[in-house]
Amino acid sequence: MWYRKNLPMWERVFRVLAGLLLAVIGFMYLQQPWQQWLSVAVAVIMGSTGFVGFCPACALVGRRPIE
Repeated sequence: MWYRKNLPMWERVFRVLAGLLLAVIGFMYLQQPWQQWLSVAVAVIMGSTGFVGFCPACALVGRRPIE
């Protein structure tokens, strides 16, 4: 790949599971449609960074790639 992973495996699994949980909770418990879609958007970002293994925000604050 053209990038180097900067998330350890335990954090990647946590991010994917937390993203799924956030999406489900967002649709089940939030009343306003904009709140539901906002929670799903955050869940997609969280899950995709976990799936890919690279977080741009972590790289900006100085997290080094995994060797």
